[in-house]
Amino acid sequence: MRKKLQLDQLRDFLNEKAWQYNNKNFIESDPISIPHRFSLKQDIEIAAFFAATLAWGQRVTIINKCNELLKMMDNRPYDFLLNHQSNDLKPFLKFKHRTFNATDTLYFIESLSVFYKTHTSLEVAFVQNLDLTQPAAADVFLIEQALIQFNNVFFSLPDVPQRTRKHVSTPARKSACKRLNMFLRWMVRQDACGVDFGIWKQISPSQLICPCDVHVERIARKLKLISRKGMDWQTAMELTTNLRKLNAADPVLYDFALFGVGVMER
Repeated sequence: MRKKLQLDQLRDFLNEKAWQYNNKNFIESDPISIPHRFSLKQDIEIAAFFAATLAWGQRVTIINKCNELLKMMDNRPYDFLLNHQSNDLKPFLKFKHRTFNATDTLYFIESLSVFYKTHTSLEVAFVQNLDLTQPAAADVFLIEQALIQFNNVFFSLPDVPQRTRKHVSTPARKSACKRLNMFLRWMVRQDACGVDFGIWKQISPSQLICPCDVHVERIARKLKLISRKGMDWQTAMELTTNLRKLNAADPVLYDFALFGVGVMER
């Protein structure tokens, strides 16, 4: 009875905080504001992927750098990927955000260009070879397989710059994959609050893994949602497994609560 009471109290607390931060006021100061500038599905995907990739450091700087990058694509990223000429790539030689430099930018453009010339959505790169009918008990492994598959697809071109691989994480390297899990949250989750897009339908919100940045990790440990030392893929799965006990259908809703408390309520 005591354990159930504690679980109910934790659920009530996280629900309150999730809905406090899961609203349109959240968008303006967060990197998710970048894909919210667009309406075409492919533009949203591309802008979101770059925004998630560049999402480390101060949020103001991340947003400014994303805007700088998309301006080089004439703020039409899908059209740019399909139709750019070699001369159009020259401005990207000067692009840099922290350790993400021109070499990385040019490979990202090339890989995405090749992919979109034969597919209409980046979702395909995550799900094309997966069994999406797995039982609920195996959900946690579906995203692991999806992220590994995406990494293989994205780096399938010849002569991949070795340095660029570090910018797309994978569970195969034991990474917690914070930025990719955040990207998947943006694409898959949908509710009445209007923050996440919900434009991908082949993955269920129940299958998502919670993005684990330093703020989420700190609050999750205080709430005893994480016991594993360090932050890696197994830790992200431990957190998500515990969040599923609170909300099996939408565990990553609590990303808003953990992140919001961690950043806004120091």
